[in-house]
Amino acid sequence: MGDKVLMKGNEALAAAALRAGCRFYFGYPITPQTEIAAYMSKVMPRIGGAFLQAESEISAINMLYGAAAAGARAMTSSSSPGISLKGEGISYMAGADLPGVIVNVERGGPGLGSIQPSQQDYWQATRAMGHGDSRHIVYAPSTVQEMADLTYLAFDKADEYRMPVIILADGLLGQMMEAVKLPEEKGELPEKPWATSGHGGARPHNIANSLYLKPDKLEKSLLARYERYERIEQSEQRFEGFMLEDAEYVVVAFGASARIARSAVLKAREEGISAGLLRPITLWPYPNDALQEMLDHVKAFLSVEMSMGQMIDDIRLAIHDERPVSFYGRTGGMIPTPEGVLAAIERAAERTV
Repeated sequence: MGDKVLMKGNEALAAAALRAGCRFYFGYPITPQTEIAAYMSKVMPRIGGAFLQAESEISAINMLYGAAAAGARAMTSSSSPGISLKGEGISYMAGADLPGVIVNVERGGPGLGSIQPSQQDYWQATRAMGHGDSRHIVYAPSTVQEMADLTYLAFDKADEYRMPVIILADGLLGQMMEAVKLPEEKGELPEKPWATSGHGGARPHNIANSLYLKPDKLEKSLLARYERYERIEQSEQRFEGFMLEDAEYVVVAFGASARIARSAVLKAREEGISAGLLRPITLWPYPNDALQEMLDHVKAFLSVEMSMGQMIDDIRLAIHDERPVSFYGRTGGMIPTPEGVLAAIERAAERTV
């Protein structure tokens, strides 16, 4: 890494993707992620890459499919309604075991909603990115530095597990500016013997396909894929803890909401409430182990989100509903306040005295 530079989150993400070896970008303008496409359009031609503004989000995801099938490191980005349009293509990529990075800089919904920051696509990212039995690694950055670092990591994990990887950010992180150290340029990229990149008669044909006409063959492929997902659940859970060692009341928050929750935790400590913060970095695989390990000293959990509470079920599942889980959030593009989070912590403490 070199010196720190001041960058918008969207631009830091794009710069890190290029340094990770991404040489193909396909996208379509939509607020609040358009800076990613703008950055790629300026820089890609200088480094021998290909930037293409597709005629639609559906076209962009299928272009990503094609580039990934040929063995390239490629990326697309959009915001909430655009990601919905990409859902079918993402499912096709999962079914064909193709790596690729998909960025969602969320805005308020449903429908066209608003252009303000939101975390209302949690269910979509972790439950229903596309039809069928499939999973996707989902990273949730909370700083501009993580917008860069997790994108850089996403390309490696996509290749390692041959699957789409989602960066779930929001308009707040995409637009804010912070100092960031960009990662080093990738050296040699991993070989992809499965790619449809030509063979000169040296090997059998490779085919990128998600269609199985015989159900027993489809089932066999799904079972093998879920064995891979199980390995991911065991080895790829990521989180950050803050003041958790003696915490009796744990706030669980990701992305921009975690920044706000951290301030509230400090204020709660000043009031004598032993609060702490657990920030999931991977929304799938969810950091179930970390939540389970603190049950011996935690009285209650509080989910803080920019949604109507989409993460609550994952907290309850992680702890097998052994502790109460309450919720505080704002939605539709409204942002939680530290004062609001603190009040929710105080209410949780009062209920469990």
